[in-house]
Amino acid sequence: MAAEAHSKSMSLSLIIKWGGQEFPLSALSEEDTVLDLKHSLKSLTGVLPERQKLLGLKYKGKPAENDVKLGVLKLKPNTKIMMMGTREESLEEMMAPPPENDDVINDFDIEEEVVEVENREENLAKISRRVKEYKVEILNPPREEKKLLVLDVDYTLFDHRSCAETGLELMRPYLHEFLTSAYEDYDIVIWSATSMKWIEAKMKELGVSTNANYKITFMLDSAAMITVHTPRRGLIDVKPLGVVWGKYPEFYSKKNTIMFDDIGRNFLMNPQNGLKIRPFMKAHLNRDKDKELLKLSQYLKEIAKLEDLSDLNHKHWERYLSKKQGQQ
Repeated sequence: MAAEAHSKSMSLSLIIKWGGQEFPLSALSEEDTVLDLKHSLKSLTGVLPERQKLLGLKYKGKPAENDVKLGVLKLKPNTKIMMMGTREESLEEMMAPPPENDDVINDFDIEEEVVEVENREENLAKISRRVKEYKVEILNPPREEKKLLVLDVDYTLFDHRSCAETGLELMRPYLHEFLTSAYEDYDIVIWSATSMKWIEAKMKELGVSTNANYKITFMLDSAAMITVHTPRRGLIDVKPLGVVWGKYPEFYSKKNTIMFDDIGRNFLMNPQNGLKIRPFMKAHLNRDKDKELLKLSQYLKEIAKLEDLSDLNHKHWERYLSKKQGQQ
């Protein structure tokens, strides 16, 4: 009878996201346990079961224990699960550079493309559609007389390609200090070119969504982006701040908004408001050296005194900061 019951158990199809890659997994049934799942993942990724942390896999409100059967978790077909964990590998392999991020390598100087893209009628029409159709969940109300800081996630706040046991190991240094300082003068919006599920998982893992010292106004995902055609590079996806300005014109505009992203082309539609941050990669090597957010906190504090940010050239933010600090 037990064998018959097992034969009737449903097979599961899951997608595991780890180290910037997705791994389809279909050789499991509802009778298999979480530990069976972890052993399957070890075969795929090389990460030992005891080093794996599976985000979003919960049973009765708590992380599912190894002996819990997958069937009781009510997983939908092709459920995506994020895995944190590091391979058991030699020190030499651990210190080797991770695969380069194609987006960072293939980024380009946006200035040559701006004139041809920024005011194109079809691009402005796409923004208008996003303003009308994209649903924003307000987490904390916009505040009167605050400027707006829009932040990318991957390689801006978090090294998503390197391997680690917890997200905290991949968090950019000074992240919480940076956000606490910025919140004094700016409403904070998170905008990542991924799905909202992954943004929420990352913000929770990093302790951003629950920090008592600052609040996130809202978060935007890839669905708020638009695709534009550039003469030299063809079709690319961008993050048009016009979506935010169109939805909340009483609070935000090009005069009080700044956006940080490690990919310059993401602010192709609003280059005057974009600051291209140095990407945070190879966290294990750079954690003790990276002070980008510390310095940018000081820059944000300086420019918060201005009525209009649109006259600034954020490409020269370090020069501006040095000059201002030299005058003090």
